[in-house]
Amino acid sequence: MATSSAATSSIDMSTTILIRVDQSGRGGFKKIQDAIDSVPSNNSKLYFIWVKPGTYREKIVVPADKPFITISGTKASNTIITWSDGGEIFQSATFTVMASDFVGRFLTIENTYGSAGKAVALRVSANRAAFYGCRILSYQDTLLDDTGNHYYSSCYIEGATDFICGNAASLFERCHIHSLSTGNGAITAQKRVSSEENTGFTFLGCKITGVGKAVLGRPWGPYSRVVYALTYMSGLVLPQGWNDWHDYAKHTNVYYGEYKCYGPGADRSNRVAWSLSLSENEAATFLTKDTIGGRAWLRPAPSNFKRGASATIAARTDENN
Repeated sequence: MATSSAATSSIDMSTTILIRVDQSGRGGFKKIQDAIDSVPSNNSKLYFIWVKPGTYREKIVVPADKPFITISGTKASNTIITWSDGGEIFQSATFTVMASDFVGRFLTIENTYGSAGKAVALRVSANRAAFYGCRILSYQDTLLDDTGNHYYSSCYIEGATDFICGNAASLFERCHIHSLSTGNGAITAQKRVSSEENTGFTFLGCKITGVGKAVLGRPWGPYSRVVYALTYMSGLVLPQGWNDWHDYAKHTNVYYGEYKCYGPGADRSNRVAWSLSLSENEAATFLTKDTIGGRAWLRPAPSNFKRGASATIAARTDENN
């Protein structure tokens, strides 16, 4: 898990260094990756990379030695990061986050590889990462929510097969989860491997829709943990709700819970016996940001900006394009 070079408490959270990305040449950089590369290694200041509207055909990596970066569009609908790559789950991602204390805002991140195999749009392999108002699109393994504590707020996540997967501890709040599965695909494949791990996916106040039928999750790891709370479920959700991935032994170890969900897909009368209808007390731990320790690390949008990335750097970047 990536760690930051400076304690979060020592960072000035009110002021950030602003870097502009604009394909027209009016910003510091034309490419998002070039803007990321301009941030000093082991930085101890906030950097805000503002991406002007456009379609950016890039395969992006935020390296582990560059914490405290925000990458923000204005609207996800007009700020699109796109690539097409498939095959290997850890290498195919359009956008990879390895650095701690990362924030993504108002971006579309997509992998257009299609339905031929594994094709990750977003890989998050770092601690303390948050995404607000983003659209994350692919087909299989769309969001590789790999490791760390993560927060997704008002995001739209689309795919067909295991399209939210990994072993992070993540809270999805007010997100729209849309399945493209036409058969019996799974929305989640959570990979918790022991009862000692404090990982799992929580969907709080979300909306589940789709074009066919799907289950809420299946166990990538033997102690897989997923909870849906106060969430709307359309008729997409199959009556059994969950799948054991043909491994009956996992019935006694997985933690698959539902709490006060509603809609035609929330009917638990035919759910598998090894899933849980949570009581108010059992659900309480999943209903706040405390489930990811969020009160200690989630930061507000900055209010003060300082200029970064000089014109000289931008000119040098343009020459290399």
